[in-house]
Amino acid sequence: MAQIPISPTLANRYLALDVLRGLTIAFMIIVNTPGNWAELYAPLAHANWHGFTPTDLVFPTFLFVVGNAMSFAMKKLEEIPAKSFFKKIGKRTLLIFLIGWLLNAFPFFEPNEAGEWMFVDLSQIRFFGVLQRIALSYFFAAVILYLGGVRLGWIFSGLALLLYWPILYFFGDAGDPYGLVGNAAIKLDLLIVGSERMYMGEGIPFDPEGILSTLTSIVNVIAGYLVGKMIQTKGGNGTTVRNLFAIGIILILVSYAWDLVFPINKKIWTSPYVLVTVGWDLILLSGLLFIIEIQKITEWTYFFQVFGRNPLVLYVLSGLVISIISMIPVGDGNLKGVIYETAFTSWLGPKNASFLFAISYMLLIWLIGLWMDRKQIYIKV
Repeated sequence: MAQIPISPTLANRYLALDVLRGLTIAFMIIVNTPGNWAELYAPLAHANWHGFTPTDLVFPTFLFVVGNAMSFAMKKLEEIPAKSFFKKIGKRTLLIFLIGWLLNAFPFFEPNEAGEWMFVDLSQIRFFGVLQRIALSYFFAAVILYLGGVRLGWIFSGLALLLYWPILYFFGDAGDPYGLVGNAAIKLDLLIVGSERMYMGEGIPFDPEGILSTLTSIVNVIAGYLVGKMIQTKGGNGTTVRNLFAIGIILILVSYAWDLVFPINKKIWTSPYVLVTVGWDLILLSGLLFIIEIQKITEWTYFFQVFGRNPLVLYVLSGLVISIISMIPVGDGNLKGVIYETAFTSWLGPKNASFLFAISYMLLIWLIGLWMDRKQIYIKV
């Protein structure tokens, strides 16, 4: 990761796409850093297993905007030799994956039974995670689009969504192939990654960013690419807005019809989940295009542009800063706890306090982004 002064806006770039990226980062920070995980408003929590909430839209939307950005970047990448292309995207993939894995290990030391601080056993660190999924989805989408362009992108997306259904059904446990314990995704990760390197948030070793479900997450990136190309070709006009909105509605309807036999589920990233998230992304983007590109109402957009100009860096910082203040001891607790109790729970109800803490923390990260933008520091990963 290097400090590179670059123009924050690429030529022919639509502001609506940049705002969508910034909006996604802002909401990612809010849902990832509540004051108290036990006190969440329902829309700010993921679905327990099957189902869909606004929070379940955040991560796939980030993949969608990765595809949007790729639709501009691929113009140059398509002109370079294959060896240079694979070297460039391979390096970026490895760097993002490594940052994600190291974040899982942060702060790299932990107390043992005697209370002594020891360097963590890196062989026991969770292997996958959000950044790792971004890295892998970006890599495979870029390869598919480089080798076969838009046509192969459509073919891969259709096959991936259709084939993922029988893969989960026939390789999962009979009677409950889409359940937590016996789905095909958890079986593959246990076999290849090992339980000691898997996420434990569900009470058992299960990774929502594991190997098998990466297959369908690639489609979210490709969808963002295809939409980006469509906007560049057709323009951000009224016809484009209407088409995006209509396609979004159709995808959502299809996803809920499919949900009757193949559940919408973020944690195993089912095919109907891909359709419902892409559908909502198209509706959001159509609204932004209408407001920003057609109505030219742009005074409010700078707030989100700040996030959109250093998206990955600010996302990583949001994880590091909260971890650091949670480790600083203050009395019998830590600095985060003291701040939370003093500034929020002392005068607000549990859910409001948790929500306002998340908003305040997002604004803190925004101030860091604002400083970077004012200094023209744009870090490209």
